[in-house]
Amino acid sequence: MAKRNNTWANIDWVIILLFLLLVFMGWLNIYAAVYNDEFQSILDTSQRYGKQLIWIGAAFILAFIILLIDTSFYVFFSYILYGVLVLLLITVLFVGKEINGARSWFTIGGFGFQPSEFMKFATALVLARYMSVFGFKIHKLKSLATIAAIIFTPVLFILLQNDTGSALVYFSFVLVLYREGLSGIVLFFGTLIAVLFIMALITPGITLYLVLLGVALLIFLILNTKLIQFARIFAAYLISIILFFLLNLVTETEYGLANVLIAGSLLGSVVILLVSLQKRLKNYAVISLVFLGSVLFTLTVDYGFENLLESHHQARINELLGIESDPLGAGYNVNQSKIAIGSGGSWGKGYLKGTQTKFNFVPEQSTDFIFCTVGEEWGFAGTSVVIVLFLILLMRLIWLAERQRSGFSRIYGYSVAVILFFHFMVNIGMTIGLMPVIGIPLPFFSYGGSSLWSFTILLFIFIRLDASRFDQF
Repeated sequence: MAKRNNTWANIDWVIILLFLLLVFMGWLNIYAAVYNDEFQSILDTSQRYGKQLIWIGAAFILAFIILLIDTSFYVFFSYILYGVLVLLLITVLFVGKEINGARSWFTIGGFGFQPSEFMKFATALVLARYMSVFGFKIHKLKSLATIAAIIFTPVLFILLQNDTGSALVYFSFVLVLYREGLSGIVLFFGTLIAVLFIMALITPGITLYLVLLGVALLIFLILNTKLIQFARIFAAYLISIILFFLLNLVTETEYGLANVLIAGSLLGSVVILLVSLQKRLKNYAVISLVFLGSVLFTLTVDYGFENLLESHHQARINELLGIESDPLGAGYNVNQSKIAIGSGGSWGKGYLKGTQTKFNFVPEQSTDFIFCTVGEEWGFAGTSVVIVLFLILLMRLIWLAERQRSGFSRIYGYSVAVILFFHFMVNIGMTIGLMPVIGIPLPFFSYGGSSLWSFTILLFIFIRLDASRFDQF
């Protein structure tokens, strides 16, 4: 490796300043969240804020060590780190400790270690190494299959630990793939799936299928300059529905109007698809496939929701979507969090003066719901400062990623940005009732050594890579 610049002179001190600010503010709010008149010293290591201070000190040491390590280390050892952490994910299934329903922790004495947190930076390193190899083409089937294996291997084992929140974080890597040339159609279908999932839960079946059929016909109408072509498509759907309606009468079987419409529209789409493929009408074939896929997906939502999700996840989603109201059960955390944030007003009640905080109305207030402490004691002004600091950090990371000369550093930089963005968006979203409660920490704020160290390692590896952006590796 040819050294052309002094590494320390090239370190981005803006990012480090933002890191220090967020960590310090997080520590102060952890102190406020668990404050007790009997343990007033902020340095008391028997309390969470004292333990967090120890972990902050260790995080600073980790950050310093990372900055000393040559960048080639992260490239060369990326696969080894990934493999070791996958083994830890498997091992924790058998010997790990179950906390809050998830068997995802190793415990040594009073210290807990969560390998899924550290798996994030290892996955980012491996993705960066694989995708930065000369001649890599993201649109090749082999490339997509390998990328899927890299991302979804840890997802599989994390789901087996019953830690859905941590598993969902890995889906944020799709945004990195999009930056590296993946077609925007993937994002479109991802968004479509999310919308259909929600609509299938909150909309009566027959209404949803009529909407889907109406949208499909509207698109067909827009694409057809000749009404005769659209009339043929409309006739295919209408005849198919009539056929199933007559079959219903002949067999004297009460299939129900919804089932007749579904079966008829599916048959109509299959007919249009076959004709489109025969006549090489690509657009018509795509629309037919999307409609078929959408209907089939909505048919599986109820089954998947009832059989694949845990009961507490179902309750939280139902509460979020307004399907059910359980303010003393599934909705308790979020309702109390919103009360705490709303009671802070514009300027807050003052530091250490939050009543919701002092009387422990909000569970997990020093971890997953730390943001409501900010809202109650610092008000709208305080929450705005925290959000702005995170947004500046994210925008700075993207800017730094774009100036990288190596594909490895750029891809890793974007991975850091999307992971932090996902945590930031979902954590704050769930405290104000816009996201389901999936139990993921707010970076640098939430109490916990594993999360703080993992985010520190994730961030400072990129700071080190950026500092050596003029080096060849």
